[in-house]
Amino acid sequence: MIELSLAEIAEVVGGRLHRTDGSPVVTGTVEFDTREVGDGALYLALPGARVDGHDFADEAMRAGAVGVLAGREVDAPAVIAPPVEHGHGNAYVLSDDTDGSGAAVLAALARLARYVTDRLTGLTVVGVTGSSGKTSTKDLIAQVLAPLGRTIAPPGSFNNELGHPWTALRADADTRFLVLELSARGPGHIAALCAVAPPRIGAVLNVGSAHVGEFGSREGIAVAKGELVEALPQDGVAVLNADDPLVAAMASRTRARVVLVGERSTADVRAVDVRLDDQARAGFRLVTPKGEARVQLAVHGPHHVGNALTAAAIALELGATPEQVADSLGKAERVSARRMEVTERADGVTVVNDSYNANPESVKAALKSLATISRATTPARRSWAVLGPMAELGADSVRAHDEIGRLVVRLDINKLVVVGADARPMHQGAHLEGSWGEEAVLVPDVAAAVELLRDQVRPGDVVLVKASKSYGLWRVAEALLEAVSK
Repeated sequence: MIELSLAEIAEVVGGRLHRTDGSPVVTGTVEFDTREVGDGALYLALPGARVDGHDFADEAMRAGAVGVLAGREVDAPAVIAPPVEHGHGNAYVLSDDTDGSGAAVLAALARLARYVTDRLTGLTVVGVTGSSGKTSTKDLIAQVLAPLGRTIAPPGSFNNELGHPWTALRADADTRFLVLELSARGPGHIAALCAVAPPRIGAVLNVGSAHVGEFGSREGIAVAKGELVEALPQDGVAVLNADDPLVAAMASRTRARVVLVGERSTADVRAVDVRLDDQARAGFRLVTPKGEARVQLAVHGPHHVGNALTAAAIALELGATPEQVADSLGKAERVSARRMEVTERADGVTVVNDSYNANPESVKAALKSLATISRATTPARRSWAVLGPMAELGADSVRAHDEIGRLVVRLDINKLVVVGADARPMHQGAHLEGSWGEEAVLVPDVAAAVELLRDQVRPGDVVLVKASKSYGLWRVAEALLEAVSK
């Protein structure tokens, strides 16, 4: 963050000073975890499910913080965030953080992030959203931009009203690129995040079925995702997926110049001659208005072709050549955990841990990768799909799970382990599609899945583990990797 005194911060956020004259200067980072606080930091006092950050203000000061951004008075030098409005029917009431919501501090944090990013005139903000692949694409974009200048991006999926401004405040005068991932739990959320750190380049990856239970339809999801391109300035760039009609249609919703990416001939930046190697890593010819280059990705899964094209288009807009893009994409690694994390045990069992989250589109892509990896050798290796529920699909849940079970059969996956009663239609779909017997098993929980796999997985097998994050199926992958010492 740029250096600011507590008095300046109070003025920016509209807060008041507490136990300080405002002269101490924040020279370090902004942190909400006292374990990360260092000299010159500003500590965020946020209430949590188990602990209240206000209770750790003194600890943060001892760790080197010069002040606290708080929602109520603490025993330390602080800027007290002003109350924020909360809607109650047709009335609005002012609320500080005595209600435990953290809303006042988060609102102040957003105002501070906007102030700082506005001051950084040499900074280009890049935003990326979509129903799936946001985090992996954000990681690719950051790695492709890094050779062009100092680049800041959030860790993992830190993409909400806390993670967004917290990441923006990592930028300073030396930062050229700020890559942000934008999520939405409802209409207006992406627009609000864009107001915190206005993007000049915005990319929409896809509109899938994830969160359709919250938005009502894929069209409703498209409306929300399109808030990103609506926020772009006239001199900005909207990078849109030409292969997804709902995304391509967003071109009419932006003032910015549109760059289409995909495998269709209509794309400005496209992939030609896509091929997968024996680890489901894609290679393709990158075709752009600036020339062509051959790309060989190091990340696993055919879905990364579209992600890589998005990263390529953004880098080309910011001055990279096709050759530089191809080189950076070839070196780019998986950064965030539990996303197509391919590990081989000492006995030859390959575990594909893609358990961070799941929706119909991402599960289909993962299953295709499993089929590719298992058939890369002769004879083919035995393949296991260990799948849990896909959450937030609303009325479409039964049909979507049934469809995945049928796809497992069509892809000739050898074994299906369905974990949890919420995913039962997946098990039923496999049986209806292929008259399966022992090939498909329904188990009640993670422990039962681990027990079955430890008993039946053999050297050389390939095991995919995937489900929505709330079901914690990464414990299955971790148990498999612990079973045999490498």
